[in-house]
Formats: sequence, C-alpha cells, structure tokens
Amino acid sequence: MTQNPPSLRPDLARALIPDDRRAGQPTIGMVSLGCPKALVDSERILTRLRAEGYAISPDYQGADAVIVNTCGFLDSAKAESLDAIGEALRENGRVIVTGCLGAEPDYITGAHPRVLAVTGPHQYEQVLDAVHAAVPPAPDPFIDLLPATGVRLTPRHYSYLKIAEGCDHKCRFCIIPDMRGRLVSRPARAVLREAERLVEAGVKELLVISQDTSAYGTDWKDRETKFPIVPLARDLGSLGVWVRLHYVYPYPHVRELNPLMAGGQILPYLDIPFQHAHPEVLKRMARPAAAARTLDEIAAWRRDCPDIVLRSTFIVGFPGETEAEFQTLLDWLDEAQLDRVGCFKYENVAGARSNALPDHVPEEVKQDRWDRFMEKAQAISAAKLEARVGQRLQVLVDAIDEDGATCRTMGDAPEIDGHLYIDEGFEGLEPGDLVTVEVEEAGDYDLWGRRLEA
Repeated sequence: MTQNPPSLRPDLARALIPDDRRAGQPTIGMVSLGCPKALVDSERILTRLRAEGYAISPDYQGADAVIVNTCGFLDSAKAESLDAIGEALRENGRVIVTGCLGAEPDYITGAHPRVLAVTGPHQYEQVLDAVHAAVPPAPDPFIDLLPATGVRLTPRHYSYLKIAEGCDHKCRFCIIPDMRGRLVSRPARAVLREAERLVEAGVKELLVISQDTSAYGTDWKDRETKFPIVPLARDLGSLGVWVRLHYVYPYPHVRELNPLMAGGQILPYLDIPFQHAHPEVLKRMARPAAAARTLDEIAAWRRDCPDIVLRSTFIVGFPGETEAEFQTLLDWLDEAQLDRVGCFKYENVAGARSNALPDHVPEEVKQDRWDRFMEKAQAISAAKLEARVGQRLQVLVDAIDEDGATCRTMGDAPEIDGHLYIDEGFEGLEPGDLVTVEVEEAGDYDLWGRRLEA
C-alpha cells in the first residue's frame, strides 16, 4: 500500500461540490488515506453529511470538525495515518477517526488521546453519530442541495465503482478480512443504478473495485449465474464508457470476460495481484500455488484478446524466500511479460499470520531483490512501450496545463500506471475528452504522441 499522491488526497483535491456555504452552516473537513476502496467510503460519508445539510470544507481552518479516514494495512500506512491525525489535531483540534486503522481504537487513542471518536471501516452510521455529537446538523431543505452523483473526490470524468466489501481469502500477510469482514457483494441493480447516474453526470470511465472483483456475487446462495461478475461487466459495458476492472484474481472463469474485452465492451485491461511465482512461496502465503497454470491462463487471455494489458503486484522478501525462489520469480516475469508491474518489500503487519513464520529475510536482502525485480520490470515496460511507437491509440485526457495534455491509454489506470503526453496541438482539449493520437516516442513508463484530427 503506497501513500496517496497529493492529487488523490481528498483533503487536498477538493470535493467536487460548490463552495457555497451559507451563514452558520455546520462544516466538515475530510482527510482520506489508503486505497480507492477507502476513497469510496469517504465519498459515501461526505454524501450522507451533505444530504443532512453539512457543508464540506476544503481546508482545516474552515471546518468545525475533521474526519480522518485511515489506512491500517502496513506499518508504514499506520504511521502515515497517525501523522495525518496529528496534523488534523494541530490544525483544527476536533478530529473523528474512521477507516481500517479504526479497528484498533486503543492504538489510535494511545498516540492521540484527544480525538473525539474512533470508528472502524465502513461503519457509516457510527461516523455520522460521531459527527452529530461533535457538530449538530442544521439543515435547510430549501437551500442545501446535493449533487445527483453525491460528493465525489475524483476528477469529474472518472469514478471508482465499489461492487463488494470484504474478502474470503486467508492470505497470511493480509489482515483485510479481519478489518473488513468476509465478502459481501452489492446487488447488481444497485451497482448499475449508481453507474448509470455517474454516466449521466458526465463520467467517462468507471473503475470497478472490490477486494476480489472476480468473486463478485459468489456469496449469493440463490444467484442465477455461477459467476455474476460476467453479466455485471456486460451490463456496465453497455453504458458506452470505459469500464476498467481492478483486483481480479486469476480464476478460470476470468476467461469468460475475454470476449467482452475483445469486443470493446470493457477495457482490455486486467489488474491481477499475482504476488509471487514460486509455488512454495505461494504456499507459505496461503495463496493458490499454480504459477505454471497461471502462465497458461495468461497465454489464453492474450490469444482471445491480443490487445489485453496485464497489471500486477508482487511481494519480495516474504519470510523464507530463498535466492532460488526469487530467481524463479524473475524467470517467471521474463516469461509472463506483464505490461504494468508494482512490487513491495514484505513487512510485518500487526495481526498477520505471516509474522510468525520462520526465516525472515534481512532488510538489505529485500532491498537488493526489490531493485533487481524493478530493473527487470522496467526493461519489460520500456520494450513494450517502444513497440507502441507508430500506433494509433484512443486516449482519455486527464489534465491540461500550459505545457500540454496529460492523457491515459486504455492500458493505463489513473495514479498507478503511466501517461501519454500531447505537447503540441492540444489547444481546445478539456479533461474527459477522448481523442486519437499517433504515438511518436516512448520512455520506460510513459508515451508521447501527436493528436490526430477527428
């Protein structure tokens, strides 16, 4: 889990609602840390508060109280959360804590005893109760208007769409099921209704997220289809916007999504957390130990959808990882030729079962393996992007400044993948525009292109 870049920190990004606070209106600020799933939780909390007549402040000083939505997945994320709580206390003084780290209230109050309340992840009602106690609502139904899409903390042209909460996996390095519970999928009709509202409001890209997107709906006992993610993806793909799937586990039924990607209904992009390639390491992680079959699945995906872009994340330095096991991972990466790759050095997480495993890897060895892994991944990325030079691609414009347009291809998710830059002929473009470019130059992770006339 990485720290949020400033553009995704909701306390810095500014909520996408008018700053038209009326005199005496109770006002709340928000700091949101962690993953996109937490960002969606923040949006839901702010939407509920806005519906009750609260204004949303873009800064600490303008708020009557501040909510800090925390991350608690890794020790580094916990440290960032504690720092954010401390900053909010210094700048505002009235702080309510929620989110994943809220599952450890004593940990928070031990460091910051002045916080007003602590609630756990997706405990929306408890957060609202804490806000009501700190800052009583004073709604004016004739003045306080809520945007049709609710309060959003992402740019207007894309939005995260959370389809489920929790996870049924028992990976030894992960405490998400302990914090967020087992898989609970949202009804398909509710997901589609939200997606339709977002598209009507101008959203051009839906980023589908959950802890295990490919398991969506498998918790329903009376489901009409064995794998509900397939009809859901098909229905989302009928809305006429980009649909990108994140956090997809490599189950065999993922092949059923290939026709939708090949046919242009959803983006030819899969974000799959492989984590490692050596069967013994995967076994110690308590993950499916089938790296060889995974290569077969990758080959099948590429056969059925040649344009597919594959993103994944890996962990190096897991307890017991030998040099030979790490070399297997490098060799697997050579063969898999993934398009987008991230890597984390293993670290203990309070409550994770992996902490008790023997033969923890020294930090200097973890760093060396991370460096070697990223060097290989970078070379693969550079070669794949160089092969794009001369191609014509459709891109989505994310931002415009005096130097040009920052865009993304179908193979690039916001904040985690690369960009395509247009530095000539970008006049008249706006965020959210879809344009065609010819790729002229490639770097290790980014592309540069020339805009083609429509």
